[in-house]
Amino acid sequence: MNNLSNLVGRFGLSAIFVLSGVAKLGAGYEGTQGYMEAMGVSGGLLPVVIAAEILGGLAVAAGFLTRWAALGLAVFSVLSAFLFHFQLADQMQFINFFKNIAIAGGFLVLAAHGAGRFSIDGLIAARRAKGGA
Repeated sequence: MNNLSNLVGRFGLSAIFVLSGVAKLGAGYEGTQGYMEAMGVSGGLLPVVIAAEILGGLAVAAGFLTRWAALGLAVFSVLSAFLFHFQLADQMQFINFFKNIAIAGGFLVLAAHGAGRFSIDGLIAARRAKGGA
């Protein structure tokens, strides 16, 4: 049950990042760049943001370098909360702020416990335990 929960949880946590990153590649690029700049963040960082969302999300979903990817996305989530949603008097921003904090919490649990058996990390660990490369 734990391994299945880890798999489903990884997919749930990663989906929002992969989908968001892919959306930014298309019609959402200029709008996101403008929003970042309006919030005082360089729009030139958008390619880094997109790469972090897509690659980090895919790494978590696949369970590859999971602890590092989860830690990176936890930091990303907290930074995004403070940079873009720290207007707690506005109910929508309040909800988005704490959504990001909650997602970061899930990633920190994943970073602490790893991806489980149904993952690339799990396959690598099983091979090493058997004495393989």
